[in-house]
Amino acid sequence: MKVVFMGTPDFSVGTLEAIIAAGHEVAGVVTQPDRPKGRGKAMQYTPVKTAAIAADIPVYQPIKVREPEFVELLRQLKPDVIVVVAFGQIIPASILEIPAFGCLNVHASLLPKYRGAAPIQWAVIDGEKESGVTIMRMDAGLDTGDMLAKTVIPLQENETGGSLFDKLSKAGAGLLVDTLDRLEQGEITPEKQPADSPNAYARMIRKTDGRIDWHMEAKNIERLIRGLNPWPSAYTILNQKTLKIWKASVLDVETGKEPGMVTDAGKSGIFVQTGKGVLRLEEVQLEGKKRMSCDAFLRGFQLPVDTRLQ
Repeated sequence: MKVVFMGTPDFSVGTLEAIIAAGHEVAGVVTQPDRPKGRGKAMQYTPVKTAAIAADIPVYQPIKVREPEFVELLRQLKPDVIVVVAFGQIIPASILEIPAFGCLNVHASLLPKYRGAAPIQWAVIDGEKESGVTIMRMDAGLDTGDMLAKTVIPLQENETGGSLFDKLSKAGAGLLVDTLDRLEQGEITPEKQPADSPNAYARMIRKTDGRIDWHMEAKNIERLIRGLNPWPSAYTILNQKTLKIWKASVLDVETGKEPGMVTDAGKSGIFVQTGKGVLRLEEVQLEGKKRMSCDAFLRGFQLPVDTRLQ
């Protein structure tokens, strides 16, 4: 097939590379404009742009894909299919109608669950037992198009947002290539989605979502920590400094202390009372310091019992 690929972050790269490896003709890659990054504010390519340049594929970076000039450019490329993977802009009807096989989206959830921008993190935060990838033919709605293929990925007990990201990126790449082949052979019957999703919209994650509310149950805080690892990370405030929490475990005990109070601190971890149960912190990172085990952290930091984390 003749493909136009639209994507931006690391999650998208595996699918682009799989399409190329499968022998499809990639007529062009569309990605978000370069952005300044770091203290020097140097312009940085998106991961997809870097991969496209390495494969000697033309790259297009429109500020808005709905601009008539860009829509006409896509028409001139005459793609059989447009593949969209975490692109970052809403695709208008003027583009959806261009390719004969439609615009296919690699969505990192088992639709209709977790429609929206951050299905990976929310699946971990919500304690789902499984996630997966859905290949969807896009329509004018938000992740509401007909489903063409699915694959299921079980979540491990220690699953993080980062580890699930990697699994779904790999699974999505393989599923998309298989879907293209089956579409071309006429072997797929699209399945319509129900009108309503079983979950609330999986909205975009904000840095402030990582601020821990110690009145929550320990099990919910532990899932938040895993879901927001590696970005933006869960955190609390210790002595007016940000303390990121990278790893924790749940103890089904009660101490009678107020939520957020440190109940013990030693080689086995930092123990904090929550709204229900105790959370044992195992890996932390104090503002301006490196990530380390709590044992190592406590060698250089005094943390008395009844210290309050906020």
